Amino acid sequence: MLKKIFTISFLYLLTLTAQAQNKSSFKSWAKTPPMGWNSWDCYGSTVTEDEVKANADYMAANLKKSGWEYIVVDIRWFVENDKANGYNQTDPRYVMDKFGRYMPYVGRFPSAAGEKGFKALADYIHKKGLKFGIHIMRGIPVEAVKKKLPIKDANGITADQIYTTDLQCKWLRDNYTVLAEKPGAQEYYNSIMDLYASWGVDFIKVDDLSRPYHQGEIELIRKAIDRTGRPMVLSTSPGETPIANAEHVAANANMWRMVDDVWDVWKDLVHLMNVSKNWYGYIAPGTWPDCDMIPLGRIAVRGERGKDRMTSLTKDEQVSLMTFFAIFKSPLMFGGDLPSNDAFTLSLLNNKDILKMHKEGSEVSQLFMENGKVAITSRNAKTGERYLALFNIGDNEVANISVNLKDLGFEEKYKVKNLWTGKIAKGSESYFSQELKPHSSMVFSIRK
Repeated sequence: MLKKIFTISFLYLLTLTAQAQNKSSFKSWAKTPPMGWNSWDCYGSTVTEDEVKANADYMAANLKKSGWEYIVVDIRWFVENDKANGYNQTDPRYVMDKFGRYMPYVGRFPSAAGEKGFKALADYIHKKGLKFGIHIMRGIPVEAVKKKLPIKDANGITADQIYTTDLQCKWLRDNYTVLAEKPGAQEYYNSIMDLYASWGVDFIKVDDLSRPYHQGEIELIRKAIDRTGRPMVLSTSPGETPIANAEHVAANANMWRMVDDVWDVWKDLVHLMNVSKNWYGYIAPGTWPDCDMIPLGRIAVRGERGKDRMTSLTKDEQVSLMTFFAIFKSPLMFGGDLPSNDAFTLSLLNNKDILKMHKEGSEVSQLFMENGKVAITSRNAKTGERYLALFNIGDNEVANISVNLKDLGFEEKYKVKNLWTGKIAKGSESYFSQELKPHSSMVFSIRK
């Protein structure tokens, strides 16, 4: 009997130790900012399996060598009757198993038939050398609560025993809030993360966590992911994540949104730059403030906002967006339909110098943001070079933007490389100045 008790206790301690190690090691799953594609900007809530595969095929052929790797199926893959450009909130038909866990709708994901879930699609993507991700909503399905469905491995506890209608998502009412302190709450999140791990999910974007900030459910999710033993990157969404919760979100998530959805409107980028001022100090390996998806290329094929189009941003504005995302070290999640890319869009995603800065830059800081002029810098510890990005976010006038390079450690002669054009020049003047048109930018590597 004592031997049996000892064995059980030992196994329990091993489990706790493994969980603690996972808790401390999850940041190693995203040492550099994740890079991938997400279906939301182009396909909204109606993306199909064939469309996901087509984007994966394109990424494998054209982007994987540059570090792009995640393919993410966004919202409501479990609803049968959503239509283009919006959600069916009147009479949605959900697909779920006997434990109240959402399952992919086979009408759009035929390989999910027989409750196989996303296993076959994940396998397809993994064979391409890529990684697979999904979007979910915070909470427990309203339908599971109404039907009092059992929670897997929760000793008879049912969905109606762990929920509250308080703080239900205002813009999508598929789920109720989970009461984190209730028996069965952890088991519910364990059950869905176990399911996703069995499918081969590598990335989970969890929506409606940040505004207001749902600390209890974030901790349940963190524990549930760690418990699976599978390295699934956790992305919290949308913003604005409260800066007051910065330490907590950095201790529990790999990436978190700073703002609401960013679309192909110039003011969205300016707003993002303003909000980001609070977050520079939290850019660190494994934990990344998130600028949102990249609304470039062909978007709104069946998306939420606007008609099917190539991005409305000008070329200068597109370069400015990519420059800011890259020097800020935001995760890069492209939102356009990849097979529809033109040569210019592809060039924005495959520039080796820009992606090197994004991957290897450190000590990111804003030098100034005033009178429509912005300067941001970072440092490459491997090469010793300094990166310097300059932006004219004003609407009307050409701006001369100047930075004292002595403040960046350059006292004498130096070499300057324009990272977008590859052009190299020599300099020796203390003040480095560039004239920029409205909404345009430049980014440089500076070394001795």
